[in-house]
Amino acid sequence: MNAAIQQLNNAFSLIAPDAVLLAAVCLIFFAAPFLVNDRGEAPVGLRHRWGCLSLLALLIAGCVWWQSPPVTRTLGPFVLDELTWYIRGLTLTFGVILVLLHWNQADDARSAESHACLLAILAGVNLIAASNDLVGLFVALELVSIPTYLFLLLPRRDAPAQEATLKYFLLSIFSSAVVLFGMSYLYGATGTTNLSGIHAAFSAAHGQQANPLVAVATVMLIAGLGFRLTAVPFHFYAPDVFQGAPTSAAAMLSFIPKIAGFVALLRLMVPATGAEQAINPWTMTPAATPLLWWLAVATMFVGNLMALMQTDIRRLLAYSSVSHAGYMMVGLLVGMEHEGQKHLLTKAIPQSVSGIGAMLFYLAVYGAMTLGTFAVLIAAARTDKRIETFDDLSGLSRTRPALALLLAIFLFSLAGLPPTAGFLGKLNLFFAAWAQGYESSKWLAVILAINAALGAWFYLKIIGVMFLREPVNRSPQETIIETPSLIAAGLCLVGTLGLFFLPGWLWVPIQSIMP
Repeated sequence: MNAAIQQLNNAFSLIAPDAVLLAAVCLIFFAAPFLVNDRGEAPVGLRHRWGCLSLLALLIAGCVWWQSPPVTRTLGPFVLDELTWYIRGLTLTFGVILVLLHWNQADDARSAESHACLLAILAGVNLIAASNDLVGLFVALELVSIPTYLFLLLPRRDAPAQEATLKYFLLSIFSSAVVLFGMSYLYGATGTTNLSGIHAAFSAAHGQQANPLVAVATVMLIAGLGFRLTAVPFHFYAPDVFQGAPTSAAAMLSFIPKIAGFVALLRLMVPATGAEQAINPWTMTPAATPLLWWLAVATMFVGNLMALMQTDIRRLLAYSSVSHAGYMMVGLLVGMEHEGQKHLLTKAIPQSVSGIGAMLFYLAVYGAMTLGTFAVLIAAARTDKRIETFDDLSGLSRTRPALALLLAIFLFSLAGLPPTAGFLGKLNLFFAAWAQGYESSKWLAVILAINAALGAWFYLKIIGVMFLREPVNRSPQETIIETPSLIAAGLCLVGTLGLFFLPGWLWVPIQSIMP
C-alpha cells in the first residue's frame, strides 16, 4: 500500500501544474451555477471575477512549473523532460494572453464556463507534452478538443457561431477517429501502448522484415493530427470557423491546436526516426518523410495563395494560420531526419541549427505575433460591429493611430520582416532546412523563402489599407476601450520585438530539446 501511494505521489509531481489548472476548472464549474439565477441573469461585472480567477490559476500553475526542474523523469504514462517543461511554459504564458483576449468576449452569465473551458484546453496541451502512453496521449488530445466545442459556442450563440461550432465538431471527431485508428495499428505492430516501449520495439526489430502496420499507423497519425495543424488538405474548416467564431476563439484556434498537434507528432515520431536507424524498416521514416515533405509544400502554397484572394480579415488570418503551419512543418521534417545524422554532415555546414529547435522557437514567435494581431482586432472593434473586412480597418491610422502601429508591427512580423521576431523565426527554419545538405531539404528551404515573399504581399496590403485609405463609416464615438486586450497586445509586442533583439535567452536552451 505504501509503495502504491508513493507511486501516485511521484506521478502527481510530474503533472502538478496541469492538476492546478484542472482543479480551477472544477472549482469554476461547481461555483458558477450558484451565481446565476433561474432566468440566466448574473450580477453585472461577474466576468471580471472569473477572469481574475483564471489568471490566478495560471499564476499558481506557473509558479509550480518554474520550481520543477527540466530533469528527465519517466513514471508510467507520464514523462517530464525539457520538451514538457518548455511546452508548459509556452502554454501558461500564452494562456494569460488568451484569458485577457477572452475577458469581455462572453457575457457575465456565460463567462465562467468559457473561462473553465479555456483552462481545460491549456491543461490538455500540457498533458499531451507529458504523455508517455498512447492512451494518455489520446485522452489529452480529447481534453483539448471537447472543451473547444463549448468555447466556440458559449460567447455567442448566433447562427454564424453555431455553424462554426458544428463544422469544427464534425471534423474534429473524424480526426480523432483517424488518430485512434492509427494508434490501434501502432499498438498492433509493437504490442504495447507505452511510447518508450514502442520506440524500444522499433530498435529491437532491427534487421527484420518491415511491418506494413507501421506505415499505415504513420499515415493515419499524420492525417489525424494534420487537422489540428490546419495542414492541407485537412484545413477546410479553418476559414469558415474563423469567420463565424468569436474573435477570442479564433485566436485560440490559430495557435493552441498547433502546439497540441506538433507536440503529439514529436512524442510519436521523432524518437523513431533518424539516419542511425534509416536501414531499419521498422522506423516511421520511410512513410513519414515523403508525406510530410509534400504536406509542408502544399500547406505553404495553398495557405498563401488563398490568403491573397481574401477580403475578409478573419478568413485571411485563417489561411495565414495554414501557411504558418507549413513553415513549422519544415522544421519538424528537418528535425526528424537531421537529429540522428549530425555526424554525417560536413564541417562546412552549420551544425548549430536544429530543425526541432527552429520549429519550437517559431512556435513561440508565431504565438506572440498572431495573438497580438487578434488582440488589436478586439481592441479596434466598434460598439456595434467587430472587425471583419478591409473596410473596417480603413484609415485606422487616422482614428486610432496607436492600434494601427501595433497591428502593423505584428503584420510585419507575420510577413517575416526585420526588426521583428518573425524574421528570425523564418531565417532559422530556412537555415535548418538548407544546412541538412540534401537536395530535398534545400528545395524545401527555397520553397519556404518563396512562400515568405508571397505572404508578405497580403500582410502589407492590410497595412496599406490602414495607412493609405480614408476611414469608412467610422467615428471616435463608435470605438470602445478594451483594456484587457490592450494589455495582451502590449505583452505580445514585447515578445515580438524582444525576441528579435534578445533571442538568445530562448533560442539557446531549446537547441538541446529532443523528445
